[in-house]
Amino acid sequence: MNILITGITGLFGSQLAQEFAQMGELFGLKRANSSLDLVGNNLNIHWVEGDLQDYDSLIAAVRGMDLVIHCAGLVSFAARDSDALYQVNTEGTANLVNAMLSSGIERLVYVSSVAAIGRTTEETTYDEEFKWADSPLNTEYAISKYRAELEVWRGEQEGLKVLIVNPSMILGKISTHRTSTAILDYVLQENTFYPKGKLNYIDVRDAAQITRLLVEKEAWGERFILNKESISFLEFLNRAAKTYNKKPPRFALSPVWSGTLGKVFGFMRLLGLSDNPLTAQTARIAQQKITYQPTKATELLGFSYRSLEETLIWCNEP
Repeated sequence: MNILITGITGLFGSQLAQEFAQMGELFGLKRANSSLDLVGNNLNIHWVEGDLQDYDSLIAAVRGMDLVIHCAGLVSFAARDSDALYQVNTEGTANLVNAMLSSGIERLVYVSSVAAIGRTTEETTYDEEFKWADSPLNTEYAISKYRAELEVWRGEQEGLKVLIVNPSMILGKISTHRTSTAILDYVLQENTFYPKGKLNYIDVRDAAQITRLLVEKEAWGERFILNKESISFLEFLNRAAKTYNKKPPRFALSPVWSGTLGKVFGFMRLLGLSDNPLTAQTARIAQQKITYQPTKATELLGFSYRSLEETLIWCNEP
């Protein structure tokens, strides 16, 4: 089986490569300047240069593939990246879907996000059946991924077999310096404040394994939330601090203060003085007690997740 993975050079994509190497020959879509540091040297990957904005390169990349795993995407909460989010996440996905349809390549796994499930100010618990609704809690990133999902479902209507996974915050090696590992850096820096909301998370290794198992189950035409659990930020940060022998946070951020800090960091990003992902909107989301239910995937697979402590120890290893 020939398997093409977009986004293979990223945190989740590189772990997906480790999993799907068990199922066939790997082909990796990368840009000319992509870093291969996360991929490692233990896999035989056939590299294909291309870009989600370059339709002709996608036609060439999907030719001869039996399965395409679309993991490439842009994660940003900065206002300056709004246009790029739609170009990469939504239009890029549409280009890939069209390339597959034109080339007669049928099977597509799309890596979305729990953000694309949507959030509202009225609901606190979400599963795969939740219907998207406009809300001030939906970031531009969330909207771009939701619209990308619509392109994938449109592809299904036109003949593709599709499977969508919606991972929550993916925990990986801190040394990768990815957006999703920033919370662990926060612990290592012994910051003193914590938001009052809940955190939904999953070990990158668990997320990749579940995705492979779903493909092996041929769970086409479905979407699955990938999430180990939902716990308070305070509990998560305290357990991480204990694991890393660091001082835990002590002061809860009020909604007013978290919003103020979000605006400050947003202004600093505009000046190029900070890369902190916190904005007024993401700060408000961090105060919400939101739970994403992983019941569907867990019950289908009988999956047993790694413990949080095991994940935390592994994330801080070289």
